[in-house]
Amino acid sequence: MAGYQIDDVPSVKIDENLKQMLVENSADEEQISLMSEAVIVVDENDVAINPSSKVAAHHQAGLLHRAFSVLLFDSNNRLLLQKRADDKVTFPGVWANSCCSHPLNSTEESELKDSLGVKRAAVRKLHQELGINPAQINLDDFHFITKMMYSARMNKDWIEREIDHVLVIQADVELSINQNEVSEVKWVSKDELESILVGDIEIDGEIAPWFRCIASRIMTDEWWDSIGSPDKLSELRDDMIHDMGDVSHMLSYAEGAGLTTSIMEVKPLVEQRISDSLCASKHSRLSGAMMHLVKGGGKRLRATLPWLVGKAVGDSHSGLLDVGAAIEIVHNFTLVHDDIMDDDDTRRGLNAVHIEYGLPTAINAGDAMLAIAFERLVGAKGLEHKDVGPMVNRLAWMVRRVSEGQQLDIEFEDRIAVSEEDYFEMIEGKTAVMFLTCAEVGARMSGADDETIQCMADWGLAVGLCFQLMDDLIDVLSDSETLGKPAGSDLAQGKRTLMVIHALSQSDSPELENLRAVLGKGDAATQAEIDLGLAALNDIGSVAYAKEKAEMYHQQAHACLDRLPDSPALLALRELTDYQLNRIS
Repeated sequence: MAGYQIDDVPSVKIDENLKQMLVENSADEEQISLMSEAVIVVDENDVAINPSSKVAAHHQAGLLHRAFSVLLFDSNNRLLLQKRADDKVTFPGVWANSCCSHPLNSTEESELKDSLGVKRAAVRKLHQELGINPAQINLDDFHFITKMMYSARMNKDWIEREIDHVLVIQADVELSINQNEVSEVKWVSKDELESILVGDIEIDGEIAPWFRCIASRIMTDEWWDSIGSPDKLSELRDDMIHDMGDVSHMLSYAEGAGLTTSIMEVKPLVEQRISDSLCASKHSRLSGAMMHLVKGGGKRLRATLPWLVGKAVGDSHSGLLDVGAAIEIVHNFTLVHDDIMDDDDTRRGLNAVHIEYGLPTAINAGDAMLAIAFERLVGAKGLEHKDVGPMVNRLAWMVRRVSEGQQLDIEFEDRIAVSEEDYFEMIEGKTAVMFLTCAEVGARMSGADDETIQCMADWGLAVGLCFQLMDDLIDVLSDSETLGKPAGSDLAQGKRTLMVIHALSQSDSPELENLRAVLGKGDAATQAEIDLGLAALNDIGSVAYAKEKAEMYHQQAHACLDRLPDSPALLALRELTDYQLNRIS
């Protein structure tokens, strides 16, 4: 096993587009071959899911996969560091631990008993990268210590997303470096490593984010004191998966990914949490009703927003995904009840829940979803006991404000006079407070200071107000297929959008009469009448007026982000700020 060569390793055929991209990025033939290796995709508990090519596991959003990091010490208790070759596709030229790679999707390297799979993979890669003869090391000499889960993005195209098995071995070995993998090596003492980490000793290149996590957050003095003692090393072993979150900021030249890629990094993890929560009921019909809209898809902006904010302003961790799942469940609960109150038959191109499952079950499903959201919230990882009460209170405040906003929206349909102030109070509650809460909670749970937390709350409010204004505009400017519901339905239902409020405040005109003729007419409105009403909003200048207000909040949101220190994660937040405006640009 230890001696098999690259032609024998388990592999997955690389998509031609990805292969062409590697060629265009000057990857050599050997590195392209390595990118076809079949790595092991895992869930957050390190349970294997399926194989994937190495390139797919690292490209754009990437895939969470199993990895290992070897810390090789010599008899003088010096740690071997390697500098990754400039030919490497991911993280070229950075200094890392002795050897870091992936067990492959084979019977031998998938074996979890005594960590044999990762140990065998380590022997193979120590041979391939550093030329260490397998006869010089023994599987029994490796000590598995712990695991850590992390994400580290290099740029928009490449990311590491791993559950890393940390192995320690002490052995005096002969090196014959593979220059395609490693450009140079360095043996360091404990004091020398500490000086390198804090910058007192300069080296040509940066420290790899994953190794900085190991060295700074996991590798204690006790580790160093245990080198050379198998018994002490065995005592260090734990059953934890240390959650490091996104550590891209640890690399000075790291570049962030856009909104879509950033969402896709964690969207499956959030959706799994949502599904686990909503499908826990023993009543299949109730679970089906709760999952109906979730299965219909969605961007998951709110679900992933605490994570996106957290990694931009502090320390990200999986608890942010738990909170995001809770807020997304609340959001879908409001959609179920909104469709009932608005008498809408479709949502996201599907039957509304009350159409698919009946009115009583839809109401019951919404009620259950609200309770389940709080269950998910209080079980969030990383949420300390003292913070549970304030967090529950904050989410409850959000739900109350959403309900108040919805109640205003209902009442507006029967009110002749609705002011702009009334409208903004309504959309702040109905839409914006959910963005505000996601951003505020994300910042707070990531350990940001009070000033930053308030900054992100202000950003979330501005984004939410812009989002709702643009949503109203999209209902006027898009067709039914794009909307997933009849175009102009808000107008026929008599909804008092900012455009309608502005138009009704203008002097009488034929266009205004066309608007009044369809406003609130409901199902009795013909498509021709709706089209005349929509045209009236544009002709009167109400569409332009609403766009101007949306752009004002858009600028306010960007001004909030301008106050933050630069971070790779800011790119996604800026794209989210621009998201709705771009839909009609």
